Amino acid sequence: MASPSPGQAAPARAPGAPAGGVGARLARAIPGIAAATTYRKGWLPKDVVAGLVLASLLVPQGMAYAELAGLPAITGLYTSIMCLIGYALLGPSRILVLGPDSALGPMIAATVLPLVAADGDQAKAVAYASVMALMVGALMLVGAKAGLGFIADLLSKPTQIGYMNGLAVTIFVSQLPKLFGFSVDANGLIEEFVAFVRSVTEGMTNPWALGVGLFALVLMLALGRWLPKVPSVLVGVVAAMVASAVLDLGSHGVSLVGVLPKGLPPFSIPRAALADLPVLAAGAIGIAVVSLADTISTSSAFAARTGQEVHANQEMVGIGSANVAAGLFGGFPVSTSGSRTAVAEQAGAKTQVTGLVGAAVIAVMLVFVPGLMATLPQPALAAVVIIASSSLADLPATRRLWRQRRAEFGLSMAAFLGVALLGVLPGIALAVALSILGVFRRAWNPYRTVLGDVPGVPGYHDVTVYPDAVQYPGLVIYRFDAPLIFANATTFREEVRHLARTDPKPHWILVAAEPMTDVDTTAADMLEELDGELEADGIHLVFAEMKDAVRTKIRDYGVDWLAAPEAFYPTIGSAVKAYRLMAGIPKAEKAPGVPGAPPPEPSESSESSEPSEPSGSSESDPPDPPDPPAPQSAAPDA
Repeated sequence: MASPSPGQAAPARAPGAPAGGVGARLARAIPGIAAATTYRKGWLPKDVVAGLVLASLLVPQGMAYAELAGLPAITGLYTSIMCLIGYALLGPSRILVLGPDSALGPMIAATVLPLVAADGDQAKAVAYASVMALMVGALMLVGAKAGLGFIADLLSKPTQIGYMNGLAVTIFVSQLPKLFGFSVDANGLIEEFVAFVRSVTEGMTNPWALGVGLFALVLMLALGRWLPKVPSVLVGVVAAMVASAVLDLGSHGVSLVGVLPKGLPPFSIPRAALADLPVLAAGAIGIAVVSLADTISTSSAFAARTGQEVHANQEMVGIGSANVAAGLFGGFPVSTSGSRTAVAEQAGAKTQVTGLVGAAVIAVMLVFVPGLMATLPQPALAAVVIIASSSLADLPATRRLWRQRRAEFGLSMAAFLGVALLGVLPGIALAVALSILGVFRRAWNPYRTVLGDVPGVPGYHDVTVYPDAVQYPGLVIYRFDAPLIFANATTFREEVRHLARTDPKPHWILVAAEPMTDVDTTAADMLEELDGELEADGIHLVFAEMKDAVRTKIRDYGVDWLAAPEAFYPTIGSAVKAYRLMAGIPKAEKAPGVPGAPPPEPSESSESSEPSEPSGSSESDPPDPPDPPAPQSAAPDA
């Protein structure tokens, strides 16, 4: 049986179904087929009801997010239909809902609109957005084949919080002109806000538009706050449509959606000018990273409730197929919607049949009643987007970062300012760069300390945390909590040199190497040079608890002294024992903590009371053997 797909357990074989053969292989390749063969009749009523509820959200949100992306409202419905079908076939999660997303709208607009601004051709804008959807789909499918699901981790939580906060503010400001009944010609958060304020002061506000927009906004906020089970978006949109019809808002200058094109989304292969492809590709890469990170996060949250697993590579296939389907039928890039997935779950959704029902409802509307949304005011759609933008912002998490770790709060604010000041696409690039730099900074400047034996606490621990820790004369135990690589080799060397210059001069510098999961060639060369320098000064550099895999790499490098057994001990305790016997230091007889006394001898079976903290090692000094022990082989892999 294939391994479980992300977001759901491995599909069970239907009773009597063959264990192998073409059908079984097809079911493993296409999760939708596997789900169909194991579908239970009792699920259908719940999936249908959930699909109807989902459609009530998909229609207004799909239209609103299409306009947020600078595209005609109808493209949002085309996108919703096709991506739901595509994910139902190849997506692994049972209830995850994909579709137009408020986080992607500004990214699409920032990529496409500058390329079509000269002629303002809506058909060209749609084609370019569809090309981006195909690019995102291709990136996801190729990435899944190459096992690149880890790309979802390129956005750390702090930078993702900052990016989303910046995106929320950008979306909010971009919708204010539509809410007030006018438009502005500006790009970027600052310019749009300045243009909005100028237009308001010049008296361009349409009071009818502002009234119906605020009415829908307040109604949706109130229902969401006090009646969360009521579909607030649907109620707000319907109420705005009723108000529009009763008050004839169209005659008062309020922009309406109008009658939508009749029929199903047409199949087409979009094209773009060759010179514009690099720009579209750059936007597609940013969208792919955000979409994957959002999907993995949402899928993990919902899968955890049922004890299921999420496999990022399989989710990439689902997202890729949804984007390809949307791109071939006049749609634009899509992502997971946490809010719509939550609605589907609360409505009783059991499988992706829920999404298929939602797609069918939208298709029926376009074929038989394309004028259903004709009286929907544009300011009401702006209210829908503003509600969505508020869900992107996470101010409590930002405050928590401030309290817990100021450095990560700074990263979050840098990502926020990147989106707000530089724009959406540069902002996502900055967020990814900050995440990678954060990892690099931790590797360059890891936790490191000198260890000592703490009276009454088994093992060896950070002497700065335990000021009463004692050490053997002439022995320094140094812990370096990171892989030893080119980025931190200089830091390691300079600190060891500093330890070698202490007074009194040490005879041994013992490196507690258990945290060193790698030693690259740059670091190996550095260690060889450092060892020669220390040996010339009468100081031995030795290692304890280094993993077998790391020692194997060192042997493969051909660095002679590092491959020698006398440079390694299996535990800190055995290395301390060997040093003590070599130096003729007897066992401690004085009370623990007495100045100048050697540390007490902890028993080999004792363990640290704080094994999870990097303040030291839990390895204890074993009892003396009859004769001085020879150097040991490396510690086994942890």
